[in-house]
Amino acid sequence: MGASGLGSALKNCINLSNLTLDLYNNQIGAMGASGLGSALANCIKLSNLKLYLSNNQIGALGASGLGSALKNCINLSNLTLYIEGNQIGDEGVSGLVSALANCINLSNLTLYLGDNQIGATGASGLGSALAKCINLSNLKVDLEQNQIGDEGSLGLVTIKLVLWVLKAQVLLQQIALISQI
Repeated sequence: MGASGLGSALKNCINLSNLTLDLYNNQIGAMGASGLGSALANCIKLSNLKLYLSNNQIGALGASGLGSALKNCINLSNLTLYIEGNQIGDEGVSGLVSALANCINLSNLTLYLGDNQIGATGASGLGSALAKCINLSNLKVDLEQNQIGDEGSLGLVTIKLVLWVLKAQVLLQQIALISQI
């Protein structure tokens, strides 16, 4: 039962707006992560979500399942995911973050993706996916202890460009506000 049972209970919480769930080091696996994600997809009013899923053996399938479910959480404005040590690899990180572009209200995103066997392809995909999150104002990505290499650094450059654009947008908004005074 485990995480899937918890997911079954959560799917009935349709008015939930804030959730912090700590399942660190519980071996929930891919099925548990996907089941949890499916339940969260029903929480359409969810605006603040923190998931602590580090060291749970969720793999690429679990990360992708979680990402697929999060695309339905269009009211999310703050999202923090701790997914270190889950061997999600390139495929998992792509499946996880590609759905975030659907979260049109997402303004604060923190991703802890260390020690997940993410390579150059995953880092590039991460950069491309984050570039589609046009309303981000705060972004933190932790990719320590992965196999990104020189080629993957180009994907990280995309992340840095996204951050630069975000800062420029905030500056332009501030200028617009000042000019209205």
